[in-house]
Amino acid sequence: MKVKMTEVRIGKNESLDSALRRFKKQCQRSVILAEFKRHAHYATPSVRRKKKAAAARRKNRRQY
Repeated sequence: MKVKMTEVRIGKNESLDSALRRFKKQCQRSVILAEFKRHAHYATPSVRRKKKAAAARRKNRRQY
């Protein structure tokens, strides 16, 4: 999955704090941080299978 670079344009009278807050929200919405964390450490195939199975169990539990 290719992730687009997040960009925030600052308005004329906008403070740096509000621009930074908007930037952080955009990062969370675009899943940049989750993607970064996923690639930060190598996960062996067995660990990936266990995580996938656990996610499926959680999903099934939510349906009922």
